[in-house]
Parts: sequence; structure tokens; C-alpha cells
Amino acid sequence: MSSTYTEDLMTVIKSRTSVRNYDSNKKITKEELEDILTFTTLAPSAWNLQHWHFTVFHSDQSKQQLLPIAYNQNQIVESSAVIAILGDLEANKNTETVYEPLVHAGYMSAEIKETLAKQINGAYTNETFARDAAFSNASLAAMQLMLTAKAKGFDTCAIGGFNKEGFVKEFNVSDRYVPVMLITIGKAVKPAHKSNRLDVKQVSTWL
Repeated sequence: MSSTYTEDLMTVIKSRTSVRNYDSNKKITKEELEDILTFTTLAPSAWNLQHWHFTVFHSDQSKQQLLPIAYNQNQIVESSAVIAILGDLEANKNTETVYEPLVHAGYMSAEIKETLAKQINGAYTNETFARDAAFSNASLAAMQLMLTAKAKGFDTCAIGGFNKEGFVKEFNVSDRYVPVMLITIGKAVKPAHKSNRLDVKQVSTWL
């Protein structure tokens, strides 16, 4: 790994902050959003089941519709777009789509695919497991989205405070998906609030 590659990654991580004030005149194109989401889908996931779905609020009308559900936070309508991260409670249904191309290409045997399918479907008989997996894996995608956006010159903020039941009802979300968070994206009009981080010694246990 080159030092430049490492330095660029560290710069993106260090420069990403939670921005809540956006320039409402700055637009982001559908192509730019699709590019960010493409990189987002490269995030890791358990069994590579890709437990996420994205609802993209790009138009001014859709953001206005979302505004009361997000408790009237101005960043919803000031941002260039809002992306809702949904977790997939039935990600086991992706098994065939994910693994069959690998079998067809000779990267995996049919026997291994069937073994994995049994493991996955067995795990998904437990509703608690399915919900935990939906949240944890969708959150991996959310972080990847925010870092990708920053690398492409956009600012973001993750929002956990919104009416999840209202979101499901207003936007006719399938029972298959659970709202995890909203992410605003755009160009900062002023810097994020200053914040600090706990020392590593406070958040780690070494054995």
C-alpha cells in the first residue's frame, strides 16, 4: 500500500464531520448520488447478503414530505439530498442471487452453496438475529456512504432521531425493511460543531 493511498484515506476519515447546515443552492446530480451508492454497496456484510436498501430523497418535494417525519430539522430541506438507510430483515432471500453467479462462474461448488444456504436460513428462523443483522450490516453501509461522500467533496450527517413508524407509513415501506437512519448530504455552509473523542485507553480493553 502506497503512503499516498494511506494518507488520502486518513485525510478523508479525519475530515469527515457531522454537518447540519447546508448550502441549499448547491445541487447534487442523480449520477453523483448513484456513484456514491455504488461505492456504498461495496461495504462488507455477513454472508455477503447485503442487508440494505436505500430510499433517496432527491427532489425538493420529497424532502418537504420527509421534513415533519424528521421532526422538522432544517438540514432535511437545506441538504442536496437525504438517503434513508433501511435494514433488510429478510436478507436470507438474497442467498440465491448472491451465490448462484459464483457457482456458475466456477468460484463456488453447488454443494458449498447449499451448505451456506442451510446455515443462513437456519439463522433467519430467529427474529432477533434477523433484526440485529439488519441494523449492524446496514450501519456498515451507512458509514461507507459517508466516507465515500466526503471523498467526493460532499458533507453528511447521520440522523437517528426521526419517526420510524411514521416513515414506514408515509413511504409505504415493506415489512421486509426496517428504517435505521437518515443521512443528509450536501455542501456545508458553515463548519460542524467542535467535538472531541474519548481517549483510546477509555474505549479499549487489551487482553
